[in-house]
Formats: sequence, C-alpha cells, structure tokens
Amino acid sequence: MADTLKNVISQSTECPVCLSTFTDPKILSCSHTFCKPCLDNLLECHGNYQIRCPVCRAVTQVPNQDVSKLQVNLALRNLIEDMKCHPQICTSCKSDDTPSAAVYCQDCGKYLCTTCLNTHSQWGDFIDHEVIAMSEISSGKVTIRRYRKCRKHPKEDEECFCSNCRRFTCFKCVVMEHKDEAKHQVTEAAAYENRHRESIEDIKSKVDEKETCFKKYLNFIDEQRKLVANAKKGCIDDINKAYDDAVRQMTERRDTLLGEVTEMTERVEKELEEMKTSAQKYINQLTTVADMVTNRTKIPFDMDTLAAHDTLCEEIREAFDQDDPDYEKPRNSSKKGKRVSFERNVRKDELDLGKIVQAVEKNVALPTKNSMNSMISTPDDRMAVGCCTGGINIFSSDGEFQQTVLKYVAIHAVGFLSDGRCIVINNANDITLYTPEYVKLNVMFQSMGIDEGGFHNLTVGCDDLIYVSYMKAQKILVFSAAGGQAVREIPCNGYTPNQITSYDDSLLVNNDTANTLRLIDKEGAVQHTLTKPGSFISAAVSQGNLILVATVKHEEGLVSIDEYTNEFTPIQNIVNDYKIEKHSRGWYYLQQYRSGEIAFCTPDRLYIFH
Repeated sequence: MADTLKNVISQSTECPVCLSTFTDPKILSCSHTFCKPCLDNLLECHGNYQIRCPVCRAVTQVPNQDVSKLQVNLALRNLIEDMKCHPQICTSCKSDDTPSAAVYCQDCGKYLCTTCLNTHSQWGDFIDHEVIAMSEISSGKVTIRRYRKCRKHPKEDEECFCSNCRRFTCFKCVVMEHKDEAKHQVTEAAAYENRHRESIEDIKSKVDEKETCFKKYLNFIDEQRKLVANAKKGCIDDINKAYDDAVRQMTERRDTLLGEVTEMTERVEKELEEMKTSAQKYINQLTTVADMVTNRTKIPFDMDTLAAHDTLCEEIREAFDQDDPDYEKPRNSSKKGKRVSFERNVRKDELDLGKIVQAVEKNVALPTKNSMNSMISTPDDRMAVGCCTGGINIFSSDGEFQQTVLKYVAIHAVGFLSDGRCIVINNANDITLYTPEYVKLNVMFQSMGIDEGGFHNLTVGCDDLIYVSYMKAQKILVFSAAGGQAVREIPCNGYTPNQITSYDDSLLVNNDTANTLRLIDKEGAVQHTLTKPGSFISAAVSQGNLILVATVKHEEGLVSIDEYTNEFTPIQNIVNDYKIEKHSRGWYYLQQYRSGEIAFCTPDRLYIFH
C-alpha cells in the first residue's frame, strides 16, 4: 500500500506537458498546474496575452505576457521540496527502521538498500535484472520505469489501455467495467505504448520535413534580398560615379536621387523582411510545440497528461495544414527592387546627374517580323499579339513567349468576351467566334466587306458587345455575341476611325492620321480630344481605370507613355522618350497587364515596362 501511495504522489508531482517533476509550478485559472518553463513555451508559441490549457483548453489571461505573475502552487512546490530533502528508503525491507535505498531495480520496480541488494543478487532469477545506482537517478542521467498499479486492485498491474476512456486499466477492471466492445476498445498497454512511440516518431519526421522546407524558403528570401541589395548598390555606385564627374553644386541633386532609390528599394526590403519574419515565426511555433511533445522518452499515463499530449499534437497537426511557402511572393517583390536603375544624363547643354528609372523588363522580338496587327490582354492576364501572317502569339507578363494559337488564321483584330471566348476579324473582314480553347463556334456575323467598309478594328465592351470600326465607311457597328446583324450603328462624323478601345460607357478612337485621340460616347458624340502633332498615338485603359497614352515619334524611334484622366488632363509621365527600333510601318499598340506591367508593341517587337 505504501509503494502505491508513493507512486501516486510521484505521478502527482509530474507536469502533464514535460512529464518531469514540476519546476516552479504555476496554477492556471482552470486550476490545472504546469511548469513555468512549459507555460513560457506555450505563451511564446501562441504569441499573445493568453494561454490555452493543454488539459481542458480553458483560456487564462497572462498579465503583461509574464508567466511569473501567475499564482504559484505553494502546496505542490512544498511537497516537491520535502521529497527532495528526504532520501528514498528501501521498499523491500520489512522492519520499521527502514534504511535508505542504494539502488533501484527496473525489473522488480523496487528500491533496495545494500542488504537487500546482496540478497537480490544471490537469487538466480534476478541475475539479469537492470539495477541502477541512486546517484545516477538523482543526477538525471537515467530515468526509471515505474510499474503502473491499479488503484482499485493495488496488486494488479495496469496491463491494458482503453482507447475510448483514454486511460490505463488492469485486467480485472477490463472484465468488470470495459467489457462492452461497442463502447470500449481495449488493447494491451504495451501495444498502445508502441503506437504512441510510432506516432511521436511520425510527428518528429513531419516536423523535420516542414522545418527543412521553410528553412529553404528563408534562404530563398535571403537570396532575393541580396539581389535587391546588389541592384541598390549598383544604382548607388552609378550615381556616385556621375556625381564625382560633376561639380559641387550637384550635391543637392545627388542626395535627392539617393533618397529616391533608397525609398524604392527599402519598400521591397521591408516586404521581404516581413515575409521572412512570418516564416520564422511559423518555424518557431512548429518546433517549440514539437519539442515539448517529442523530446522525451516517457509515455503519458493519467488523463490530464493524455489531454495535454493530445492538445499539443493537435496544434502540430493544425500547423501542418498551412500551405508550403509561396516562392512567387518574394520573387515578385525582388523584381520591383531589381528593376530600379540609374539613367545618367549625357546631354552637355544641361547640368544634371540623371534620374532614377524603372528599367524595361523585356524587349522581345516577335516570332514573325512586320506582322503585328493587334494586341489585347487575355482573361488569364497574358498578352495576345495578333499577326496578319497567321496566329495569335501569347506572352506572359515577364515577356516570355508561351504559345501560338490559331496559327493558320490571318489576324487583323482580336478581343475577348468576359467568359473567355475569343472574337477574331481576319483580313477579309470575316468575324469569327472561338471557345476559350480556340475551337471555332458556329456563329455568323453580317460584317461589312473590305470594298464596302475598308480596313477594320474591334474592341469588346464591358457589356460583352462587340464594337467593330470601318475606316472607309467611317462608322462603328455594334454586334452581340449571338451573331447576326449589327444591333446598332455609331457614326464617326468628320474623322476616320482607326484603333478603338472600350472605356466604361465610352470609346477611345484614334483617327486615320493617328495623331488625334477622341473620347466618344456610345452614340458617337465627341466628349474630349487629345492631339499630338507629328506623332502616332495608341491608347489603353490603366489599372486605375484611367487612360494610358503612348506617343511615338516615328522618325526618331522614341516612345513616351503618359497617364491621363477621362478628360485628357495629364496625371503623370511613366516612360519618357524611350528608344525603340525604328520601323517603316507606323502601327503601334498599347495595353496593360492586370499585374501592372505595361506592354507596348511595334510590328516587330514587344516592350514591357514596369
């Protein structure tokens, strides 16, 4: 009976989380007690001002995030201190004056004094027993195995485990209280312990894999930050070199430029740092809870310990549900930093260092020369370039050529409906509708022929109506996606429509000489006009639902891109006199990806600006 009481007391002094003797025991508001170090780990893992009890899951508010301010379990602390002050006595001697134990027998489950050890050693059946010196136990080098005795039947070992009741039990209790197989799933305690150890190993393996995955992610973020830092350093070096070649009066200008490049790159560095901090926090949470579960050899026995273990394991499994790192986020952030560059002023008649610019990401040659007739953004945010020699070439926002569709169709104009269907006009003015997979649909449109209507262009409105302009006829016909005859007609009084672009309830229309842009309503009335003498104009709608205008000085091979309000009031210059390859055919297109990149296309090349 005394041995049983000692085992009960010993188990009562063990923390349900770490399964070791309590260190500085603290009481939660739910009355459960845990080690202060264990509570510190739980608070750090959750990262807030409260702790969820691993046993009953009740929430305890932690004052000022300081676990030491929680109430101390004085009775338990005094009991542990008393146990430390009294040496372990021999549990085999029968006399009242019981001597101190010298060793512990793992197989017998008893503490033995020197006399009992000598007797124990002389029995043949005890020769192979594992005997541990008390000095090794007190130093913590060796953990003893305690025999579980049934509280109802003290002479019986708890050799079974009920999965439904979540408790160990002896064979007699199984027969009397757990015999209903529908309500009680009983297995051998040893089998449960084996499954428990396997579960811990499986959790440990998954934690290692997840930790490795996120460490690779952290390394990737560091690499991206290094690339941004290199771009930043390159800009600063160029700026300083230009400054050294200029006069002292350029100091103020230099400081301004350094401030611009620092501001641009530090925003990116901050984004990458926040991504790294978030990933590191996830690793800390994962490993902290995992260490509390896996870094021990003991098996939890009582209900509180089992509840704490189950709670911690559940938190780890919830952490496993987080998606693996998205490498595109740091890659896209670093792109913004790497695009920053310094453009030095080389004009001798102007004393200035230069300016900070967002570099061109791509300058791509089209698959076929002198073939571009139209360009439009696809529903999945790629860029479709229609070619008069046949086919629509698809490019990503990085300027990577991805595929060609409708290879044998001579494309003069192309657009997309909101459901992804593609509308195409060929060189003969035939209008054809295709599925999102570019399969031809049996829909007929009564379009005007070349002789009657002349060259043509198209745009798709937000209402999925199809607007087709005819230069010779000087009109715009409006078709529904169902085909047939035009549902209405928009006259172009006094000008010839060239390129047309849908804009809210209006249309942006270039004239035949390509140097005047008109904003007209759906009845044809001109609302506003923008003229750029001696230049070619191409218009597009920006992300902010404003108007982007590309102005091309054709003879000089220079393009500028500006943003305007719907009244053609200038807002900002985006690209200024960028040098492009000069071409004999003055035909240009402007569009913007939803991801922000601006695409400008000539008959031969695709330029992507950021």
